[in-house]
Amino acid sequence: MSENAVIEIRNLTKIYRDFWGRPKVRAVNSLSLDVNKGEVFGLLGPNGSGKTTTIKMLLGLLFPTEGDIRILGKPATDVAKNESIGYLPEESYLYRFLNAEETLDFYGRLFSMSPAERKQRADELIKMVGLDKARRRQLKEYSKGMTRRIGLAQALINNPQLVLLDEPTSGLDPIGTREMKDLILKLKDEGKTVVMCSHLLADVQDVCDRIAILYNGELKQLGMVEELLASQDKTQIVSSTLSDEAIEEIKQVIAKHHGNLQEISSPTTSLEELFLQTVAESQARPGQRFVSESEQKTAESKS
Repeated sequence: MSENAVIEIRNLTKIYRDFWGRPKVRAVNSLSLDVNKGEVFGLLGPNGSGKTTTIKMLLGLLFPTEGDIRILGKPATDVAKNESIGYLPEESYLYRFLNAEETLDFYGRLFSMSPAERKQRADELIKMVGLDKARRRQLKEYSKGMTRRIGLAQALINNPQLVLLDEPTSGLDPIGTREMKDLILKLKDEGKTVVMCSHLLADVQDVCDRIAILYNGELKQLGMVEELLASQDKTQIVSSTLSDEAIEEIKQVIAKHHGNLQEISSPTTSLEELFLQTVAESQARPGQRFVSESEQKTAESKS
């Protein structure tokens, strides 16, 4: 396992079979990617693209048909590695008759934390997710947004190195969404590694360092967000106000008319446009998947 990789996935395949053991659905197909320490990684894809299956295999809840997964230097099947992982599922199944303090105390017991440690950690997390005034209300009285907050606190009770978030902003209003994204960035500042699945592409664009787009279980795009969104076939020049004559003569006239050339770069598209384009290309050319530079070089050397 590479020194900087928290998650290392190699040729991962998951085939669901019917009652007779015949292949029914290939949910994940030859997936290979790394998630590096301290980054926020976005896992994107339409429904049925293999995101949830991949997350479940990372947690050891499902076994791969083929391939290998290592997390924090351990096989995904090693249950001990889950002590260093926090998980927020898409739907948080919490005990409705417990309040926030009791909920976090309960989950703290699962990690053999001392009573003093559980109390201190629960107090810190309740304040961090903005539920201080509702800490003694039963969870059945919580809104969906409040339930997402206490779900995140539950995922962090063991102070994990790796945090897996499935639709973390689901059910949150605009203010709550902004606060959730700020919390994700705070986790990154604390040195934690975050992997998040989301259908809200603007949220992913705001917080993720790198993204992977899956379609029909195959990796279609992988890379830094700003690099994937840059329009490589265009160049934009941003300058202070210039006369019409200066605009027509572009760069030479900018200097001639004492304009201030502020930026020359590739304009970016939106993550939504990249996502829809990737899905459309995958439908038009099924079977085509992302190939890294190292894989390309290896294939070229063999040929």
